[in-house]
Amino acid sequence: QVYLTESGGGLVQAGGSLRLSCEASGSIFRNAVMDFAWYRQAPGNERELVAAISNDGRNRYTDSVKGRFTISRNNGENTVYLQMNSLKLEDTAVYYCNLEITVTTIERSLKYEYWGQGTQVTVSS
Repeated sequence: QVYLTESGGGLVQAGGSLRLSCEASGSIFRNAVMDFAWYRQAPGNERELVAAISNDGRNRYTDSVKGRFTISRNNGENTVYLQMNSLKLEDTAVYYCNLEITVTTIERSLKYEYWGQGTQVTVSS
């Protein structure tokens, strides 16, 4: 089993910054491909992809956060970060860390998906 532990959420004024962290721990295979992503869900809305970073470091962002959010990773610590700057009221949501692990063996390739517990981000005026 793999566990994702999130931290860094809180209350911040519009225009401020927060940095979210997500550490993966547990039964992580050596040489596994690990693709991280951050999702968020506000009341009444569906969960949406915010940012993703692939095993080789390629980043993707939803249009609404481009230029304000930055996703990064520390592979040695199996940790992903989301730096959020110039926060807006509409950024208020529960943010979830997502990890997809691909393990390749001689006979097949296996994929596993894990989710963090969620961390609340509230932006006030």
